[in-house]
Amino acid sequence: MPEITAQMVKTLREKTGVGMMDCKKALGETGGDLEAAVDWLRKKGIASAAKKAGRVASEGLIGIATDGGSGAMVEINAETDFVARNEVFQAFVERVAETALGGSGGGIDELLQASLAEGGTVAEKLTELVTTIGENLTLRREAVLRIAPGVVTSYIHNATTPNLGKIGVLLALESAGDAEKLVALGKQLAMHVAATNPQAIATDGLDPADLARERDVLSEQARQSGKPEEIIAKMVEGRLRKYYEEVVLLEQTFVVDGETKVAKIIEAAEKDIGAPIKVAGFVRFALGEGVERKESDFAAEVAAQLGN
Repeated sequence: MPEITAQMVKTLREKTGVGMMDCKKALGETGGDLEAAVDWLRKKGIASAAKKAGRVASEGLIGIATDGGSGAMVEINAETDFVARNEVFQAFVERVAETALGGSGGGIDELLQASLAEGGTVAEKLTELVTTIGENLTLRREAVLRIAPGVVTSYIHNATTPNLGKIGVLLALESAGDAEKLVALGKQLAMHVAATNPQAIATDGLDPADLARERDVLSEQARQSGKPEEIIAKMVEGRLRKYYEEVVLLEQTFVVDGETKVAKIIEAAEKDIGAPIKVAGFVRFALGEGVERKESDFAAEVAAQLGN
């Protein structure tokens, strides 16, 4: 068998857009024959999947799985919202979330190599779906929360099914109190997080750079009033408190009743269950956030397909 060189792998990669490991395997399977390797990749469905990989995928689904003190959330993107209504795709997102729940939360690369219950890895099934569905699909991110004692609860907004939707939240409550009551509280708090998108649990969790930038802006605004510096300092602190009420979970007004601070809601719950409650963490995913969406002209797309 001829030696498979780095240049051969590079040439095949440039020709097909397939990853280096798959290119090396294809060349090994075909004795270093470049064209045969291309055909081998096409037969496996890998080459056609790679061609789709450059297309923008900002639709899809958020999937969540929880079990007592553990919770996992994944975002799997597709090119169109139509795929999100595909039952095969929905089932895959659910299985990946369940797989993430049983994993270590070590990141996307680890999750892609994880084995699915029905056999094969997440990466292999994803490649298969790209080929059968005909769109670029990407496992974009995962999050795993674990707490003991306590519960991890969740909320899905715009739910397609109870565990799939467009906005997902995981929220961990640390407490030795009644689990059923904690779950009820946690679900309400998760719903609140979905609606308000806080940046931190408490003020000390805010990014120092963001806080410094906000303080600088508020100081400059206050100086335009022409008041003395000592007055300006008080004005800035007052406006910072308002800023905290907008971006800090415990300082926000609870969306369910529209009047009570979240911190007070938790205090009342502590009295009810007779044990301290701490929000240990939360994660919020909004589908496609941060992905540059390609603006499309539907009429032009149809015309192009018709050859006009």
